[in-house]
Amino acid sequence: MVTETEREEMTWFQCDECGLLFDNADDAERHESNCASEDDPSYLQ
Repeated sequence: MVTETEREEMTWFQCDECGLLFDNADDAERHESNCASEDDPSYLQ
C-alpha cells in the first residue's frame, strides 16, 4: 500500500514496505509492486 504524505508543501507518495518517497502515485505503486524490502533495503535512501 502507498501512503500519501505532505512534506515541504508538496504531496509525496511513500512505499509502506521500504519508506521510499515518490512525487508520482503511479511510480510509487509500480515500485511497491516490485519492492523486495525486508525491513532493511539493500541500497541507501
